[in-house]
Amino acid sequence: MLFIVLLERLGLILVLAFLLVNTHFFRRLLEQHNAHSQMIFIFVFSFFVIIANLTGIEITKDNTIILTPLIADLSPMDSLANTRIVVIVASSLISGPLVGSIVGFVGGFHRFIQGDFTNAFYMVSSVLSGFIVGILAQRWKQGQFFVSNWQVAMLGCLAELIQMAFIGFFNSWALVRLLIVPMTMLSSIGVTIFMMIIKSSLAYENSLRAMQTSQVLALANKTLPYFRQGLTEQSAYHICHIIKDYTHFDAIGLTNTTHVLAHLGAGQDHHKAGQHVKTDLSKKVIAQGKERIVSHKSDIGCPCATCTLHRAIVLPLAVNHQIVGALKFYLTKEHSLQEVDITLAKGLCQIFNGQLAQGFAQRQEQLAKNAEIRALQAQMNPHFFFNAINTISALIRINSEQARLALIQMSAYFRGVLRQGQLNDVALHQELETVKAYLNIEQLRFPNKFTVHYNLAEKNVKVPPLCLQVLVENALKHGFKKRKTNNKLIVFSMRIGDKCRIGVQDNGQGIRQEELSLLGKQVLPNTSGNGTALYNLNERLKNLYGLSSQLHITSDKTKTMIYFEVPYK
Repeated sequence: MLFIVLLERLGLILVLAFLLVNTHFFRRLLEQHNAHSQMIFIFVFSFFVIIANLTGIEITKDNTIILTPLIADLSPMDSLANTRIVVIVASSLISGPLVGSIVGFVGGFHRFIQGDFTNAFYMVSSVLSGFIVGILAQRWKQGQFFVSNWQVAMLGCLAELIQMAFIGFFNSWALVRLLIVPMTMLSSIGVTIFMMIIKSSLAYENSLRAMQTSQVLALANKTLPYFRQGLTEQSAYHICHIIKDYTHFDAIGLTNTTHVLAHLGAGQDHHKAGQHVKTDLSKKVIAQGKERIVSHKSDIGCPCATCTLHRAIVLPLAVNHQIVGALKFYLTKEHSLQEVDITLAKGLCQIFNGQLAQGFAQRQEQLAKNAEIRALQAQMNPHFFFNAINTISALIRINSEQARLALIQMSAYFRGVLRQGQLNDVALHQELETVKAYLNIEQLRFPNKFTVHYNLAEKNVKVPPLCLQVLVENALKHGFKKRKTNNKLIVFSMRIGDKCRIGVQDNGQGIRQEELSLLGKQVLPNTSGNGTALYNLNERLKNLYGLSSQLHITSDKTKTMIYFEVPYK
């Protein structure tokens, strides 16, 4: 009967253990081994050990069992059967001999004052039990997180036998004969169940982490090709679609610093690609570069009154510490936000930031190669080279002075191309020297075809090499293709706040509207001039200075202007 009653009292301790171990805070503590976690374990298990004393079973001097809900005071002549050893052993197994010894002292001291300050040996026996169990557990672990279940049962038996030895020496061997079997069984079974609860909870969390890791890796593998393309509407759509398929979020969104690139799921009727970022939450994350997790619709700040998005995880996307956009996970009112959702979202964001950085590095490498190839092509361009040679050859017969000047300009041009092809950035006035040499040679070839005007308010700003050369060549090649006279070319630069605007304007034939929106954003394979040079330049500008420095192109039948803005330095 005593064993059954004690088993019932043990149930309270096990229920408390189950509730505690299913909190995220306690599970995190189990993985830590520092002074902070040990202090918390001492507090928690001291509370448990006092509960174990208070819910014990009183046994009178004639071995009569008295059942009461709680025992605050105990007659000095009576004894107490309780589950104190279960808690002491569990604390030693979880956090080591120091914590087990301190919890044992708390339990023994409470038992001492509970019995009207008699039987002080309980303090010694409890401390000794906690210390010995902790030392043995550390030796038996052999690299494992916990000892095995059969070892836990043995340590529970050992701790109770130590307690029984002290009771026999300092109290009564008759009482030991009454208690030794039920108490030893109780301690062995109770500690084993206590530790199984903890182990099963940790095993579940580990399996959940493994599942999340597998999910994240699968997502990373599928999204990597699109992140390598950079943040565009097309790549963002595929990325959001993949995340939506692999997770249970109600909506997935992806933005750059100013516009929505893609939004799939709930709210896609008003969160549309190409629109400005609407929600206050996303704007704050992009501006501050800090993640935000909210559980109320008002915190999202969507201006649409009928928006069904109520919970959100918004995380900043960054490349080289520069914010380039935001990754957004949404839930509707019907679904709650769980810790597993937050962990998954953060893990994905970290991997996506790495993928963006890798894609950025690859694009930079490719653009550098393109620039190098373009420089080499310009250096060795046989068409331009032989045309210039032919022009000089003709000039020698009719005007030797002009021929001499042409040779000087050709030398200056090729020298400038060679020098700039080896630099990361150059001063605008250096770029202009190369451009002027090129234009002078072209004017010698076609004396009356075009005139050049320079409207340069700034000449010292740093720019990518050969950037202006690309714009000038594009204007001569395509703007003046069908007209032999009356062609004007304006090369300009101006200061606008903390930036410098640089560009070229011509009065040529203009750009067709169907090509205008695509030029600089992609290669146009079905046109006579496929825009590769402008595309490469645009990508270089965006990757070096951000989206605000991309090419701007305006055109009609009388005027075409292409310009970009770079930070003033």
